[in-house]
Amino acid sequence: MSIIHRPRRLRVSAGIRSMVQETTLTAANLVYPLFVVPGTNVKKEISSLPGNFHLSSDKAVELAKEVYDLGIPAVLVFGLPEYKDERGSSAWDMSSPVQQAILGIKQAVPDLVVISDVCLCQYTSHGHCGLLNGHKVDNDPTLPLLAAVALSHAKAGADMVAPSDMMDGRVAAIREELDRSGYSDVSIMSYAAKYASGYYGPFRDAADSTPQFGDRRAYQMDPANSREALKEVALDIEEGADIVIVKPALAYLDIVRQVKDQFMLPVAAYNVSGEFAMVKAAAAQGFIDEERVVMETLVGMKRAGADIIITYHALDAVRWLKS
Repeated sequence: MSIIHRPRRLRVSAGIRSMVQETTLTAANLVYPLFVVPGTNVKKEISSLPGNFHLSSDKAVELAKEVYDLGIPAVLVFGLPEYKDERGSSAWDMSSPVQQAILGIKQAVPDLVVISDVCLCQYTSHGHCGLLNGHKVDNDPTLPLLAAVALSHAKAGADMVAPSDMMDGRVAAIREELDRSGYSDVSIMSYAAKYASGYYGPFRDAADSTPQFGDRRAYQMDPANSREALKEVALDIEEGADIVIVKPALAYLDIVRQVKDQFMLPVAAYNVSGEFAMVKAAAAQGFIDEERVVMETLVGMKRAGADIIITYHALDAVRWLKS
């Protein structure tokens, strides 16, 4: 008698399925992004990111309390400044919204992990991620400015800084500045493999960071490349990164898996704005079941190897996990 193999036997009930489930998503895996803006008592929905808001620092503190109460361990803080210039000097101004939001959040919710985005694109008048030499971003002169941004965030109380600029050598420059200034316990979550992607459109609207000319392909990665991602990750680890990010996530799950398999650091996947917006738009039209698609997507990212998932779905996802 031949044996018939029946994998379906382990799928016949919810209890059995839960017993053999290989991948588990929890609130502890998630990071929720916040967008802070100048002013007080500001809470304005971002049209391209439904359910997400531009928040003044006082309102960011209120939302941070909600995030913490839901069991999400961390927020990632982005900011829009009161002023822009060629150097992006508002990025390290201690009175700017990001620094003020970090101060307020850490005072109100000290156990919430606060991660700060370190870049210049929101703060420069030209919208690029570094200093310009003509129409080209000048890598090395940009590094001290990024280090100054990271230091200002550390002074405000950030637990981690997350450089997203993709300048060569910026992790080393930031690590050196933080250590020299007495912030050796502040971690670096590096955007190590950040691709020049079409999925960033809604974020650029939300952060007012669209370049005034050209694009970012000279410093962000070519979507066709995977070996290059491993090189970028290895360099950031060598320079002192504590956690590495792959961005975007959904079209780059192969990169997440390769990074996870090759390196011993925690890996974060950024479920970016375009990925979020497509789901929201399809759900609004009744084309998909939003909850089912979101949870399937996030579990897929976890299954691919992501220890941490940065996602605009975080609040909804945790409520669905609890239901």
